[in-house]
Amino acid sequence: MRAATTDGSRDSGPKFYTSAVEPSPIVAPSILAADFAHLADEVRAVEGSADWVHVDVMDNHFVPNLTIGLPVVQSLRKATVIPFDVHLMITDPERWAPGYAEAGAYNVTFHAEACEDPVKLAKTLRAAGSKAGVAIDRDTPVEPYLELLPFVDTLLIMTIKAGFGGQQFMPEMLDKVRDVRRRIRAKNLEVRLEVDGGIAADTIEQAAAAGADAFVAGTAVYGAEDPAEAVRKLRALAERAQGIA
Repeated sequence: MRAATTDGSRDSGPKFYTSAVEPSPIVAPSILAADFAHLADEVRAVEGSADWVHVDVMDNHFVPNLTIGLPVVQSLRKATVIPFDVHLMITDPERWAPGYAEAGAYNVTFHAEACEDPVKLAKTLRAAGSKAGVAIDRDTPVEPYLELLPFVDTLLIMTIKAGFGGQQFMPEMLDKVRDVRRRIRAKNLEVRLEVDGGIAADTIEQAAAAGADAFVAGTAVYGAEDPAEAVRKLRALAERAQGIA
């Protein structure tokens, strides 16, 4: 779209949404930072602690990097019970996104900048069996896309430039998070507000205090000696920032 034209728990099933005002935080480790030679083992390492597994799909067109695609997601889906949060950094998401929903992804997020009709694609993804999300890149204003909130399940704010892992968190992107949270509250919407980029122990509280409730963490999880414990610590920090610890 060039202009602007829903949860359980780790014990009871996929976590998506619990409250229209202050949903409990979730942590989604990004396998972009995992060992690609042992992806199934890396995902299993966070079972019982991670809420979602974040899967970054890049096509060397929408972003300059190239990562994994649908065949890997289809195979990896068989190796774990953790819900998949698929982030499509690709051109032509209308063509490719439904395949990820059909492969069993729990949430499929596409970029607003790459989609002509986000509402139509969101409906297609839901019909194919997944939640639907829209992502806003670093340099894209969020205001033109606030009207999409009633039609999607997730809004993802990039706190770095989409396309590469390991970048430094940009706190100035939190103004977008605050804007989205205000709209969610004002309209009493059931929408997950996700942040992606540089999320770690020293940044997650800032993002949570700004209104984010879903947190993608790559290096902070898979660069840790104990990835599962890293996830638990990140969630505790987010809960503290929300005042629910």
